[in-house]
Amino acid sequence: MNVAVCADVGSTYTKVAVVDLDGGGLVSAAAAPTTVGSDVLHGLDAAVGAATAGFTSGEVPWLVCSSAGGGLRLAVIGYEPLVTAQAGRRVGLSAGADVVHVAAGRLGRAELAALRAARPDVVLLVGGTDGGDAETLTHNATRLARARWRVPVVLAGNGDVRDDLRGLLAGAGVPVTVADNVLPRIGVLAPVSARSAIRQVFLRHVIGGKGLSRGGRFTRLVRAATPDAVLSGVEVLADVAGGDLVVVDVGGATTDVYSVLTPDERAGGPGREVAGELWRARTVEGDLGVRWSAPGVVRAAVEERLVAVTEADGLAGEAAVRAADPGFLPADAAGRVVDARIAALAATVALRRHARGVGTGERAGRDLRDVRLLVGSGGVLRHASDNDAAGVLDAVLTDHAGGWALPRAARPVVDTDYVLAAAGMLAEEHQVAARGLLGSLLG
Repeated sequence: MNVAVCADVGSTYTKVAVVDLDGGGLVSAAAAPTTVGSDVLHGLDAAVGAATAGFTSGEVPWLVCSSAGGGLRLAVIGYEPLVTAQAGRRVGLSAGADVVHVAAGRLGRAELAALRAARPDVVLLVGGTDGGDAETLTHNATRLARARWRVPVVLAGNGDVRDDLRGLLAGAGVPVTVADNVLPRIGVLAPVSARSAIRQVFLRHVIGGKGLSRGGRFTRLVRAATPDAVLSGVEVLADVAGGDLVVVDVGGATTDVYSVLTPDERAGGPGREVAGELWRARTVEGDLGVRWSAPGVVRAAVEERLVAVTEADGLAGEAAVRAADPGFLPADAAGRVVDARIAALAATVALRRHARGVGTGERAGRDLRDVRLLVGSGGVLRHASDNDAAGVLDAVLTDHAGGWALPRAARPVVDTDYVLAAAGMLAEEHQVAARGLLGSLLG
């Protein structure tokens, strides 16, 4: 069989899909606990062994993505907060990063201390349109060079000074990668080059530095950060589905929302965003998850007035149990109902924030009225009963109090076979297989 092994090493579980490269069919799937406490290869090998048991396939390529060990922590430094810094933030999210710090303007002693305190894995240094302001970008690069900065830097600002600043940083021992300007002109957001550069830095510097595995094999296997792979899969799914869509991925620690919208007259009209419109976007809600971050879901649901105080009191106790034991599995139907309720609240709050533009800086948020497909993902949905999984997505589609226009005719589906990340890893070299795999999701 002409197959590939696609694996996602998550913080809790490692999921594996074996895909037919000729037709894009799912041959088999399996999962195993991620062995972060020892060596992640133990859990990866166990999951792959379970997925490939029963057939002989010779040399099978492995495509691996990872969010274990906290994924990719990114800091953004820009020229000013409403344009280049915000553009950099959007690009970072599209690259699968957890944007842990955003700064704008000239770095001083306090700003540098705050940057260090954020503990980024990578710094995205941006500023100035091509041919525009170069002083702030030059100042910030010089400041990092003089500070003996050793965290990798992706330089994606004003093209007029890019080569000079690369030499400055490299000469000071700063690991630096150059990309095209993320904002070459006002209102034009160009994420592709910087997204690729962030991905390469993640693979070269971050994966090996997290101590997830003793040898170099795991580092060689990993192709992308998991959210980056998922966004690539979402982009292919949008092409296959032929319309606007939203994906809500409810995890143990975070809830990620991905949306693909069709560019319209807003792209070039007078109301366009000066930081550029990103029609394929992602937001990360680090306080919303069904295990580590379950207490944050309850707090956010109270703030959003999604639950009454009496229900919140009961949910808070259940959330505390889940946060204390990320591997917690409900022992009965009542526990699974609570899981589904927490997941529904996480998904609803996350989509409200995404639509409002919270965390992206978009003035008008994301217009989701024309969304035709709502995909639910995450272990809590894959392992739920059909009724419980449907209830989570129904909660999102019937949320009439979020302050945003609901999708008018969205079809809900659940990524039960976890094909989005696999398709994203296949997309570059095996487009037919990626599209065929996602076609199965649409039914």
